[in-house]
Amino acid sequence: MKIVFLGDSITDGGRDRDDETSLGNGYVKILADKLRPIYPDTDIELINKGIAGDEVSDLLARVRRDVIDLSPDAVVIMAGINEVIHKFRDGKNLDLVKFENDLKTLITSIKSAGIVVIFLEPFLLPAPDKLRMRKFFNEELEILDRVAGDLADEFVAYDEMFNGVAERIPYEQYSADGVHPTHRGSRLIADTAIKAIRKHLL
Repeated sequence: MKIVFLGDSITDGGRDRDDETSLGNGYVKILADKLRPIYPDTDIELINKGIAGDEVSDLLARVRRDVIDLSPDAVVIMAGINEVIHKFRDGKNLDLVKFENDLKTLITSIKSAGIVVIFLEPFLLPAPDKLRMRKFFNEELEILDRVAGDLADEFVAYDEMFNGVAERIPYEQYSADGVHPTHRGSRLIADTAIKAIRKHLL
């Protein structure tokens, strides 16, 4: 069984780009350490193709090389937060029409190759410097939830999940900057992603 992880820095996890077996130090590595012992008799190959800073359009540009050409059984995707971050950092426009079209094309191209798509919704926690991003992120979430929720084989809604736990526990426990997960946040992503993977593949 082969599973590819596609996404931005949350997936990347500081992986060694020169080592194809490197899973980084984020949720992908935690997931691998939890998943393999559950199925000791199954040969599970996990490949991390996350690249920090990527937007959905970047994933689309490399989807054939990094996913389809590898012929995996499934791809786990988490992306969408950088569009909003880059809007504020670079003063760029947030083209929601293009975002929706790229997202649809990304998912349908993978599914057309017979690959199961598990989409992990991005999240944004209420760090002070991220509060102004929430309005624009909500506009993206509407598209993500509708498109990925409809097209992907499995969709995991993390924004509500993370913000729900942050009502009881300081959000910094899960993400110091509101975007990049701590080890605790990465464990939450890994635990719920495993449930989605097992439902569709194992």
